[in-house]
Amino acid sequence: MKKPKKILMINFGGIGDEILFLPAISSLKKEYPEAKITLVLEPRSKSVKNLTNLIDDVICVDIKGKHKYIELLKFLFKARSGKFDMVFSSGANNLIPLLLFLTGITYRYGFESGVLSRILLTKAVKLNKNQYASFMYHELVTPVTDYKTDYPEIDAGEVEKETDSVLIHPGVSKMSVVRHMIKTWTPEIWAELVQRVLATGKKVYLIGGPDDKECIEKITEIAGDAPNFTNLYGTTKNIMDLARLTKKAEVLICSDSAPMHIGVGVGTKTLALFGPTDEKKLIPNNEKYIAIKNNCDCRPCLWDKRQTTCEELKCLKINLDEVVKLI
Repeated sequence: MKKPKKILMINFGGIGDEILFLPAISSLKKEYPEAKITLVLEPRSKSVKNLTNLIDDVICVDIKGKHKYIELLKFLFKARSGKFDMVFSSGANNLIPLLLFLTGITYRYGFESGVLSRILLTKAVKLNKNQYASFMYHELVTPVTDYKTDYPEIDAGEVEKETDSVLIHPGVSKMSVVRHMIKTWTPEIWAELVQRVLATGKKVYLIGGPDDKECIEKITEIAGDAPNFTNLYGTTKNIMDLARLTKKAEVLICSDSAPMHIGVGVGTKTLALFGPTDEKKLIPNNEKYIAIKNNCDCRPCLWDKRQTTCEELKCLKINLDEVVKLI
């Protein structure tokens, strides 16, 4: 096989999914440093390109929009005219191999999903979902490289740590709430945590995205104008601003959402709230990245056992004293 000059990688999902995909891209870049890598993703996640220098170009495909079939046809045209040498796709749908075959790209890699994957792919990789998602994605590139990149790496530049600083990002996407996938505390509980952390003498910074406006307002209303408490909502203009703030903080506290993956990517100690979702699949298992969880017998349930969360939400009933101890 000749060294590829152009590589196409396909990974649909939110910004968190794209960050988790970075180690696979990193290992390919180490194996083929001269190759140009194009990432195919959903429009909502295109800002991942601003977090890394690994991605040369992006192609946006709105696969969840009203015109998804037209979008896929446009993508096929771009893929066929792009003169790519290799293509990798993280999709597990049994029609993904056909999509890759239609790109006309010679070397095609994806997860094993049935007969088509074994016939149409250069190599069908066995899919193992019971592991950290970055490890799962990384297995896609193992047929062509022995390099192993464990965790996402985000290039946020030189940022000096602020001693005794705690960055709190309480939110999740509104899409999760609309779909009744409750993965975070109420604003009242977050406000109580803010007050308890402030009582330890730490400096607390509150941050959130556009979806978190109401939550942030409620927290600040309860917490008040306490010393060492700063509301930074609205000060970040883009995802790189959030990455730099996260790298500056000594500790990040957040829910299971994109900021958690940013915390891992910049190497900041991260305490992530896990209710119904499976921490083993979403956060590295080491002392620097810690899942805040209630070991009730019904979790994890979301996605594996059910598509929405239950009404009782026992999994989110966590002793805040234990959280403060972790800080």
